[in-house]
Amino acid sequence: MAVKIPRLAIMGHPNAGKSSVVATLTENDRIAIDKRAGTTTESTSYPVVIDGRTVIEFIDTPGFQNPNAILEWFQANESRGDLARAFVDSHRDDPLFAHDCALLQPVAEGAGIILVVDGSKRIKEKDRVEIELLRLTGRPRMAILNNLTNQDRHMAQWQDALSKAFNSVREFNAHRATYSERIKLLEALKSIDQRWEERVEEAIAAFACDWERRTDQAVDTILRLLEEALSYRVTRTVKSGKLVFKSGRDRIRDEVAAEFEQGLRQLELDAQEQIRANFRHHVWNLPPDSILNQDLFSDEVGHALGLSRRQLAMVGVAAGAASGATVDLAAAGHSLGAGALIGAFTGGVLGLVGGKALARLDIERAPGTQRFIMGPVSDPRFPFVLLDRIVLYSARAMNWAHGRQAADEEAANKVPERVVERRGFAEALAQSQQRELARLFQAARRGRDVTEREAACREIIKEILTGVATSRIDSRADM
Repeated sequence: MAVKIPRLAIMGHPNAGKSSVVATLTENDRIAIDKRAGTTTESTSYPVVIDGRTVIEFIDTPGFQNPNAILEWFQANESRGDLARAFVDSHRDDPLFAHDCALLQPVAEGAGIILVVDGSKRIKEKDRVEIELLRLTGRPRMAILNNLTNQDRHMAQWQDALSKAFNSVREFNAHRATYSERIKLLEALKSIDQRWEERVEEAIAAFACDWERRTDQAVDTILRLLEEALSYRVTRTVKSGKLVFKSGRDRIRDEVAAEFEQGLRQLELDAQEQIRANFRHHVWNLPPDSILNQDLFSDEVGHALGLSRRQLAMVGVAAGAASGATVDLAAAGHSLGAGALIGAFTGGVLGLVGGKALARLDIERAPGTQRFIMGPVSDPRFPFVLLDRIVLYSARAMNWAHGRQAADEEAANKVPERVVERRGFAEALAQSQQRELARLFQAARRGRDVTEREAACREIIKEILTGVATSRIDSRADM
């Protein structure tokens, strides 16, 4: 016999935000959401599948078309019991009630109810009619106040009306809900019917297990980015005849530096793509002024993220990370040319911080050719900046509501963005944790086996991401 799972019909007025609620709860930003009222015309099931098993199912339904007529029928037929099933059986062939039958079909089949209302609007008689007819279904039911604006003067009135007819009433902004808030809503489902408690607990446990696995995958991506970026090199072999004049040497140097920076940018972009996929984002919009929308080597990024000069000195990496010895990459085991420290091609603060260059450029001379080698990164601050950026990106992916695609970001009365100080996560770590990360960075930079350092750093990064997911650490999502 198939195991029963919690099934919940998402109901409410057209344009109350039902589809946004479903998108956020199922982490599915491919659900079609239209800002025009009444665009959902039939019920659509969205199961949440984890490890090949459906753990909970949400059903997006069309809005009520004839609530007064349905309520009158319910009141006239109360003695029949199971009113939702009886109504659908009696009206399924009546075109006047086609949408209403589509809406009530999941309820007739035993689904619980989540009523979504727009708490920013005044409660009307039609709302009271819908509340009463859903009460009469006798199904387990929760009401969600989906207030997407900064207008809250009607919220108390809604709370009063809904609490008389629903087992649970919760505020839930489908455009802003974090992972922690989604789990709290699922926890509240246990209270709407004691018979559901075990099934809902199993669904929550599956969510939590899947989330921890995805968090571990994000940590893997972050560590891989750091190790690849810190061991990254660019090599260019050029005929000596093209380097007779200083302008030729400068041009090659600038091209190698630009290629080196672009390679680091691409590594970051690849990691970001993996993070987005890991947390199931297909729609991803960053505001123009977001720190994540700035160039990796920009002044804005350099000033906001990473450790301060004092912190670098305290973790013991500022002095030794970019020492003056030329890296020997020649096949014969010795360098034939002089090394030169150069800053980032873009000239941002990351290019030269406290006298430390982004990377070292070595020139190896052989008969008829010169070999330009740039890398690995020698600036001790850059790894902490890169870490902050990818952790910040991960934090946004973890807590960015999938239903936000429908948000009107230009609305005058939208919930305002929080004012967040532009700073990363690394500077708030304990000094011992910063030092552990610095040791990993040094090992990766020198091409050594990082296995010994990786376990401790994995725990540090996972602790940040777990804190972000549970809202114990500010995700800085509005940066």
